[in-house]
Amino acid sequence: MRLDLSFYQKDAITLAQDLLGKLLIREIDGEKIMTKIVETEAYMGPEDKAAHSYNNKRTERTEVMFGRAGRAYIYLIYGKYYCLNIVAALENIPQAVLIRAVEPVKGVEIIKKNRPIKSQKIQDLTNGPGKLCDALKIDKSFNGTDLVYENQLYILDHPQNFKIQSSKRINIDYAQEYKDKLWRFYIKENSFVSK
Repeated sequence: MRLDLSFYQKDAITLAQDLLGKLLIREIDGEKIMTKIVETEAYMGPEDKAAHSYNNKRTERTEVMFGRAGRAYIYLIYGKYYCLNIVAALENIPQAVLIRAVEPVKGVEIIKKNRPIKSQKIQDLTNGPGKLCDALKIDKSFNGTDLVYENQLYILDHPQNFKIQSSKRINIDYAQEYKDKLWRFYIKENSFVSK
């Protein structure tokens, strides 16, 4: 079952944990790629010095974060890698969850075509935020996509049991005291978690 709007209308820390184990679906030309979300990071908006919306910074880039929950917030890092985030909370509370890693469930051959790599390890296809966006052909054109109602990118419920680990978020040394917050969450012992 597809996640509804109410699922996303919670703070980013809670949403980041609740998204673990859910199925991220990408439909391309009638074919479906299905992946399990195994790693996330919460960005808590105005108070969070690591968030793009820190201090309520409202720009063309961050505008989608100020809107309704359940939309995709896509941005480019290092000038070449896209990152998929899910808008959390309520309107005008600009929080989001970065999807850091996914585990392929269906459509591995499509993923391999989208992201050809030398490594033989299937984990190397999607064990990082830029990698998974390449593998699922997610780019800036998906910024603002409504995961609740649109059909090219959405998330399905997928009840299962696992243990959640938390740690510091990655590559945010500039965030002063917020760099030490344990707002990165991942499925314990899942081999697709980023390194």
